[in-house]
Amino acid sequence: MNTIKEIALNGILVATIAHGAIGLSLVWDKVLLQKKGTQNLVSYVFWLGAISIFGLVLIAFGFKLPPWHVAALGFSAGVLDLIASYFYYWALKSGEASEELAAMGGFGPVATALIAAALLNNSLGKGRTGFIIMTLGGFCMFFSEKTPLKQMLPKILIASGAFGLMNVLQKIVFNETNFVSGYVFFTLGTFAGSMALLIPPSWRRQVFEKSDSADAPKNRFWYFVNRFLAGVGSFLVVYAISRTSPELVQAISGVRYAIVFVGAYAVTKWRPSWFQEDFRTGPLLIKAAGTGLVIAGLVISALQGGTGAQ
Repeated sequence: MNTIKEIALNGILVATIAHGAIGLSLVWDKVLLQKKGTQNLVSYVFWLGAISIFGLVLIAFGFKLPPWHVAALGFSAGVLDLIASYFYYWALKSGEASEELAAMGGFGPVATALIAAALLNNSLGKGRTGFIIMTLGGFCMFFSEKTPLKQMLPKILIASGAFGLMNVLQKIVFNETNFVSGYVFFTLGTFAGSMALLIPPSWRRQVFEKSDSADAPKNRFWYFVNRFLAGVGSFLVVYAISRTSPELVQAISGVRYAIVFVGAYAVTKWRPSWFQEDFRTGPLLIKAAGTGLVIAGLVISALQGGTGAQ
């Protein structure tokens, strides 16, 4: 029984499972963002935030009203999550899935580490070596691509910074209150952010407009199925942050890249009508090296302990 509890509380393992689930959902996100009925970005992100309200079911499992400043930080983290997600999916929609994830794999952990250095004390603990190796893996993957920097980089930097600040705010909240209480206010912030997207009339029309495509209902069904998978992954990411350092959790996002890389290759090879990406021998070798660095960093972090600094 103690072994099961130790596994459940291991932040490194939880984060790895979480990013793996999100990686699978991102491959399908890329497919859906090319299809009518789900390709509208504002509508896509709106429903992403709106369905987060179901996170309030956790109120029955140990919710306690935290101090107002802790609640405000949790709420702000939720709003930041939706802002970051908008730029994240914008980059995913406009570029290749593997390129976008590679960029996030490098810049995301660095942004989180810089913000954590200013707001948290020794957040990484013993996980510094694994963090550095995983981040190098992310940059290795990024530079393997002929990335359209002028188009992609601004979106990636905004998403990385917003996700980084969100992760650190979440950790501060979890240091001050229990997981359920912090997550409830995070959920409220994400939901409020999605409701704010309805304020501009043009965005409101985009959210509720109906597609004439015969495939639209089918695409929307798979959108919500995929959102459930992504929601499970996102929930586990937040839980992992409550158990270990936010920089380390963000660095483990390289696992997403490995999943997306394999998924994008499979789609390009067997279902090119969905989407196609460029896979050449040189970049393939560099990506393999980057993936190896991410795996090595995960192993080192696990050996050093998965709970990190609290």
